[in-house]
Amino acid sequence: NSSLFSTSYRPNFGLQFTQPLWRNRSIDNTRRNIRIQKKRLEQSDLDFRRNTMDVIQNVQRAYWDLVFALRNQQNLTDNLNLSRENLRRVEAQIAAGAAAPIARAEVNTELANRESDLLLATQSVSVAENTLKTLLLRDPNANEWTAQITPTDNPILDTNPIDLESSLKAARDNRPELIRLKLQTDINAIDLQYFRNQTKPRVDLTSTLSSNGLAGTPRPSTEPATFPLISTDPAVLNLNADAFLFNQVNILRIQAGLPPLVSPIVTNTGGSGIPTNLQGGFGRSLSNAFNFDTRTIEFGVTIQFPLRNRTAEANLAGAKIQQSQIDAQTRQQEQSVISEVRNAVQAVETARLRVISARTARENAEVQLAGENRLFQVGRSTTFLLFQRENELANARNAEVRAETDYNKALADLQRATSTTFQTNNITVTTPTNP
Repeated sequence: NSSLFSTSYRPNFGLQFTQPLWRNRSIDNTRRNIRIQKKRLEQSDLDFRRNTMDVIQNVQRAYWDLVFALRNQQNLTDNLNLSRENLRRVEAQIAAGAAAPIARAEVNTELANRESDLLLATQSVSVAENTLKTLLLRDPNANEWTAQITPTDNPILDTNPIDLESSLKAARDNRPELIRLKLQTDINAIDLQYFRNQTKPRVDLTSTLSSNGLAGTPRPSTEPATFPLISTDPAVLNLNADAFLFNQVNILRIQAGLPPLVSPIVTNTGGSGIPTNLQGGFGRSLSNAFNFDTRTIEFGVTIQFPLRNRTAEANLAGAKIQQSQIDAQTRQQEQSVISEVRNAVQAVETARLRVISARTARENAEVQLAGENRLFQVGRSTTFLLFQRENELANARNAEVRAETDYNKALADLQRATSTTFQTNNITVTTPTNP
């Protein structure tokens, strides 16, 4: 009793355990959110991979554009040098009286036209180089902006056609968009499981373990030798709950014709009558609480039978509708992927055949120019025809380079369409591990 102490401490603590037996047993809102967030993390990783592949594709295309611009510049430079050589020969012929001075004007006109084409090609090199630097450099003030980029990889050509079926299979297995929709289907399945579970009645097994502690400082020996355990002084009836209840019980007993209760008399022993394990401060009271001498254990079952769980039923119906929408989106995305892969394979095959044709045209143009040169040297051809053959060779070379770079750009597009960009370019992207 607290009346035995001048100062007392009453700490208590408890543990409560609830085990769902029906609703929330296999899944609850917390577990649902954890599972969904794990799927969301995988979707974020797929989004990062897709964006990375887009960047790589853009870099590859910009790189091959720069390769073409540089090769085109070199071809036009060679063509310009041919004009200068023609001018030297014409000047020699004019000096020897073998050609009229008007021939100089024809050569100078062609020379000026080729210089103009070379200036435009040089500008194209600068534009292609800046486009590539924009994709590669993070700092707009980096020193690399003033440096020249020299490509080291030459265009490649695989004479074997692309296997369409293997490309389609790679796209179905690797495309982030399709995998993302599969994860969305998994998220929807989690929602279906959770909302279906929420429509069930709730039956929970509950248990509680609690323990109380008590300790304090005994009353001083200066107090009366004896005193009632519960005071009957009218002055304290409204101040002490125990005294008030004790007085009310006696009133009821008197009205029922029973003798009133007498409060037990407590002898003040100066603390000697209080067990030693109850004498002390707050630390002693905590120790008494944790020794479980005053423990309480309770078991129970909580049952809830909702008449109409309209919220859970509405959520379940919404999840089913979303499942149908995801199925439709998956079919549409699969068709889009198949179409994109087919177009990419066709683009690669077309570019491959263009390279073969362009090489044939360039080889024949070289033969024609060589023959025209021999005819010009013996006086059986004109400067106009020679310039025409030179321009045809320059155009054929540019067409070959364009076809080769277009083929490599088509390969980059195919890698993006089949999501094999990382494997083909030996790039490793680490996927974060789910906690």
